[in-house]
Amino acid sequence: MRPLVDTHCHLGHHFTLDVAEQLHAARAAGVALLVDVGTDVDSSRAAVANAAAEPDVWAAVGLHPNDAGAATDAVLAELDVLAAAPRVVAVGETGLDRYRDTASPVDQERAFRAQIGIARRHDLAVVVHCRDAWDACVALLEDEGMVGPDARVVLHCYSGDVATTVRTVANGWFHSFAGNVTFTNAAPLREVAELVPDELLLTETDAPYLTPHPHRGAPNDPSFVGLTLDRLATVRGTDPDGLATTVLANTRRAFALPG
Repeated sequence: MRPLVDTHCHLGHHFTLDVAEQLHAARAAGVALLVDVGTDVDSSRAAVANAAAEPDVWAAVGLHPNDAGAATDAVLAELDVLAAAPRVVAVGETGLDRYRDTASPVDQERAFRAQIGIARRHDLAVVVHCRDAWDACVALLEDEGMVGPDARVVLHCYSGDVATTVRTVANGWFHSFAGNVTFTNAAPLREVAELVPDELLLTETDAPYLTPHPHRGAPNDPSFVGLTLDRLATVRGTDPDGLATTVLANTRRAFALPG
């Protein structure tokens, strides 16, 4: 069975399935490893616990930009402690979101820079959420020196345009595509997916959100990540099994995983 990878899911957010049920379905579908991503202190703690209990689960700890107003010194200090836990491979999701206004741009930037600092201290990848803010997001990462092969930046649920992609590829960042690449109205995103080099391509579900076609309308879960991989393979004109092997290798590099 081809080795599938879900680099970004939220096991504790699912509406109907518990963690064990999601992992059972994922393993049956061939998911070799997944990253459970925190969006606040509580979900980050849960991700750390899931990773400690399950050999194919890794954790990312962070504060979502929509909750950046909660980025007190105490919260950031707790994320710093969590980042040192075994099997934590990234900080995030963090970043900028101009689609929703639940946190001010100033608070989002402060929280983003602080979490980049945490990632640096622990030599972890940074998982970036960016929505309607690509110019500002890329500029901030560049300003923080997150450029080149030693800066392990993962652009979660990538949605940049062609011009942005030229820039993000040049910076050596990983581009993770989710179920929305399968949507009927996602032709521009599929065009961008053709531009990302093989060595910078990742797959994710963002479960329980962004459920891929043909399951739209139902909650997403990690077992559906193969649908995204298959669509990427079609768009790129490549063999899906070979692409799965490439994505697995990329995931190991992006998150500094063993093997």
